[in-house]
Amino acid sequence: MRYFEKTMTDMQMYNPILSSWLRFAGKRVLLLQGPHGPFFKRVSHELWDAGAADVGKVNFNGGDWLYYAAHSVAYRGSLDDWPAFLGQLMSSQGYDCVIVFGDCRPIHQAARAVAQARGAQFWVFEEGYIRPNFITLEQHGVNAFSHLPKSRAAYDDWALAELPAERNLPNSFGFAARYAMAYFTACALLWPVFRRYQHHRSLTLLDGLRWVRAFVRKQAYRLKESNVLADLQPSGSRPYFLAILQVAQDAQVAVHSPYQSVPDFIVDTVRSFAQHVAVSGQDVVLVIKHHPMDRGYSDYTRLIAQLAQQHGLAGRLRYIHDQHLPELLDNALGVVTINSTVGLSGVYHGTPVITLGKAVYNMAGLTCQESLAAFWAQPDKYTPDAQLHAKFRNYVTAHTQINGSFYVALHGTSAKGLPWRLATPTVSAALDKDALAKGAVARAPQG
Repeated sequence: MRYFEKTMTDMQMYNPILSSWLRFAGKRVLLLQGPHGPFFKRVSHELWDAGAADVGKVNFNGGDWLYYAAHSVAYRGSLDDWPAFLGQLMSSQGYDCVIVFGDCRPIHQAARAVAQARGAQFWVFEEGYIRPNFITLEQHGVNAFSHLPKSRAAYDDWALAELPAERNLPNSFGFAARYAMAYFTACALLWPVFRRYQHHRSLTLLDGLRWVRAFVRKQAYRLKESNVLADLQPSGSRPYFLAILQVAQDAQVAVHSPYQSVPDFIVDTVRSFAQHVAVSGQDVVLVIKHHPMDRGYSDYTRLIAQLAQQHGLAGRLRYIHDQHLPELLDNALGVVTINSTVGLSGVYHGTPVITLGKAVYNMAGLTCQESLAAFWAQPDKYTPDAQLHAKFRNYVTAHTQINGSFYVALHGTSAKGLPWRLATPTVSAALDKDALAKGAVARAPQG
């Protein structure tokens, strides 16, 4: 508790989410599924340090058990029986707070309903709204379930908060791959124990090996696409729109968009591009970027080739993978996405963005609020408002973001390597006009 006692006042002044760890003091907290790896085990230590009265954990498969075996409960029943089991567990142990990773998984959707019915808090970890150096922690839910303000007025009235200097994170792919391979292996080996468990995506030993394939593909794409960025620079290429793909089984697609799958989004976007851009005589390319975490699972090469032939788009469609996203965003005419946080990165870069699903940043002044046809025709009309973005980013960072990673820890954070123990800031600096024009966020001086 010494760390929290020392920094409580300053934390409450600038970051309600960080100070909210103190709200767990005296709470009886139940952890459900977390990311692959030991992250939730680290969360449990943090909760104990914050003065939680109790911290429990439910494991649903062998992978969950691998990373959190001690002081846990194994649920071996069906999804249908899960709400009753959870309600009984919360009653018997007095849990008044539930924490999950991802709020669209079936077991977590059911848990939200049980927690709300009992008046318990429901907290959700998710990938960061602000990329690449943050993770998200929100009460009630994330993305379309978020309780962040949905209207521009709330952000226009926001007084910029001074935030700690953002620290860059090392690449986490190697850690994530090793954690995932071990997770899927444990799931396969302990399947007889958890045979009634239904995962939110494929769950076999083969899925662990897909991370090996992801590594191999990563190296292959590095060679195959070595000249892509040079080709897409303004001085040496045709102008392009950038379509951002999401993970094939991303619940944000199924739950918070009109699409049933990523291929549906590809088909719809290419068809619209062919109808409204290609036929106009504009010499414009549609660049479709694959999601890096889906590299080992999906390959849309054949689908995109078929669509190019079907719509007469030979030379007008490009399918790419591991390219430097900031450069792609800087040079694009516009960004088309379902609800990926890459869209918010596009806003940060001042690039026009349209979201075709529900997204926490989808609002007038940040993204196109009209049709995709209108977006193709005049993307510059939807250039993001830099001042609104600066306030939105500052508000979201202060209320929901943690400068850290699920898979790697920042150096010098704490003895446990927890990624969100940040330096105590001073609440004084104002955002200068040049920084505001670039969409930057006010930060405390380093050192």
